[in-house]
Amino acid sequence: MIKIRIDVDYAYSSRWKSFLYTALKRKTKRGYLKNSKTIAKMINDSPVEVKAYWFFTPYTLPDAEMLELINSDKHEIALHVIVDAYKELKKLEEATNFQVKYYTIHGTERLLGKIIWRRKLSQTKASIPKDFPLKSFYDFPTLALDRVCYDYSTEEALEIAYNSIEKNDGLHVHPDWLFQRGKMNHRGSYYDSLKEILKVDYELEELEVRKRRFITIGKYSEHFEYTKDVNPSERLFDKLKSRDVDIFTFVERGWCSPLAFTPSSKWGKIEDNIALLQITSFNEWLEKIGKKTRNMIRKAEKCGIIVEVAEPSDKLAEGIWRIYNETPIRQERAFSHFGSSLESVKDMVFSAKNCTFISAYVEDELAGFIQLVYGDNLVITTQILSLQKHWDKSVNNAMLAKAVEICAKNNHEWLMYGRMGKGSNHPSLDKFKENNGFIRYPLNRYYVTLSKKGQIAVKMGLHQQIKDRLPESLKPKAILIYNCISRAKIKRKHF
Repeated sequence: MIKIRIDVDYAYSSRWKSFLYTALKRKTKRGYLKNSKTIAKMINDSPVEVKAYWFFTPYTLPDAEMLELINSDKHEIALHVIVDAYKELKKLEEATNFQVKYYTIHGTERLLGKIIWRRKLSQTKASIPKDFPLKSFYDFPTLALDRVCYDYSTEEALEIAYNSIEKNDGLHVHPDWLFQRGKMNHRGSYYDSLKEILKVDYELEELEVRKRRFITIGKYSEHFEYTKDVNPSERLFDKLKSRDVDIFTFVERGWCSPLAFTPSSKWGKIEDNIALLQITSFNEWLEKIGKKTRNMIRKAEKCGIIVEVAEPSDKLAEGIWRIYNETPIRQERAFSHFGSSLESVKDMVFSAKNCTFISAYVEDELAGFIQLVYGDNLVITTQILSLQKHWDKSVNNAMLAKAVEICAKNNHEWLMYGRMGKGSNHPSLDKFKENNGFIRYPLNRYYVTLSKKGQIAVKMGLHQQIKDRLPESLKPKAILIYNCISRAKIKRKHF
């Protein structure tokens, strides 16, 4: 069994809001115990055997919603002593109608904390009477998971946590650090680690939460968004709200999956697009692309380009690293991978999942590569890059031909290559896609508003990026300006 000690010091995810309302002895319904409720739901959904011990203070007493969530054998209510152990125990038992067995003590060295909790300035933490009837939870060893997550990556923190669980030690967390990272007290966000330990929230895998102006937008990563069907349920929306997401956006994968949901009239909707290639056989594709493109594929072979599937290796990573750092400018704009370290590229290569690397070599030099990511009824080309000094050898044409050959051989019907036409902002790249048989496939992108701020933002059009809101007639000039600014920025950064 996994044991979790949860010290509910503060009621709100915002530290300053918690400080203010604790000092004023007040609380609001909105956001009260929000992170605690999220953790309780995770525990209730968990298929693993888990026991949560909730240590509440007089300022974080569970409300009706919280009590309903922890009303099961998976949870136990306990006391987090602030100043007066007996008074606080009585208050907790009256508020919860629960027999309390365990206690912990809230401690603080900081002057502000002592003032907020109305503690003597000389008192770091409350003293416990000798005849106090509760058992100290300090008798049970625990691992401070939020502290571990401050010092280590998620993978490293999980390894440390699993080692503690094997020793039958408990995990110790504070709800206010579930999603945020502290500075003064060295506590880190532990949500990713906790959801893996509890085996829950898999529907939030690959979720990216980003601030745009005054709103927070949630969307799946590009790889996940286009390769997996989304089930836009109330359960999902509830979990997104717990992450303070104002707007959730996703696309419908109508090209390869029947619509599995009925869009709500309350959702916003815009037309998006992708570059899509339907593959039946490699030979049919060769016939369709035209003589000029076929000649470019043959030209690469005549120039000595060797194209093959590449296994992750140091040699491949070093070759990709050289391509990344060959030039700061590609397609007339700043190249985001320029300046990447060799170690970061190795991490990318060796950690990549559900994918294939295609390499193109000139003698012993990596001239280019493609990364193919596999999903449900779709393969995505996430990177097609080559050394500029070999561009005269039609390297990209040869690699894309190999990608089509692999898809045809493995019965992958659909190959995606970013966006195309409206919204792509890469006219020359669009022409390359068109020459290789890709078509612009229109699809719907939905925007689900999850808060008042989200509703206002959608009505004002603030949920879209500026480049997607520009009229097509203005885009050519806007692209030139953007490219000029991006080139200036990268030159200042690296030179």
